[in-house]
Amino acid sequence: MKRAIGRKRRHNEAKILAAAETVFAERGFAAATTSAIARLAGMPKANLHYYFRTKQALYDRVLDEILALWIDTAEAIRPAADPKTALSDYIAAKFEFSRRRPQASKVFANEILHGAPRVHRRLRGDLKAWLEAKCAVIEGWIASGRMAPVDPKHLFFIIWAATQTYADFDVQVEVMLDRRRLKSRDFDAASALLRRMVLRSCGLA
Repeated sequence: MKRAIGRKRRHNEAKILAAAETVFAERGFAAATTSAIARLAGMPKANLHYYFRTKQALYDRVLDEILALWIDTAEAIRPAADPKTALSDYIAAKFEFSRRRPQASKVFANEILHGAPRVHRRLRGDLKAWLEAKCAVIEGWIASGRMAPVDPKHLFFIIWAATQTYADFDVQVEVMLDRRRLKSRDFDAASALLRRMVLRSCGLA
């Protein structure tokens, strides 16, 4: 019985979170309503509030899940990894995230564009520590002569900008490419180009 209840809870939470991701991406936090999220999730508003008491609690959960997935994309960047493979895999994973979860990317972009009011503490805390740990890996590769010297933080910033633009500014990209919607081959082409550019600048191509 408890297992069935647990499955139902996970199922309903997943529906709510998916709907919330879409509404927060389209409207931003301030304009989003739990009524709109509940409608998109296909459930009464009261049911939504059974799982998430406030809009703020729901938004925080959405951001936490987005950030967890975002961090996971860099799992390949480890001291013992091959730099060329690790950076290639990271870029590919970031493009895949933008392809599969464009709304998630937009939620995070909206948060940053509004001054990061709800993730500012994390940016200064665990997210900064995570970035510094990954930069230390790259600095180790450089020190051991496994790749050319680059500024690790700016390398990450450039990768983020290039990969996330295909989600955050998808309308612009679609218009310029004469697409009604971006296709998998567009992401593949962009990923291949960025990998070549990054690997060459790092002395890995």
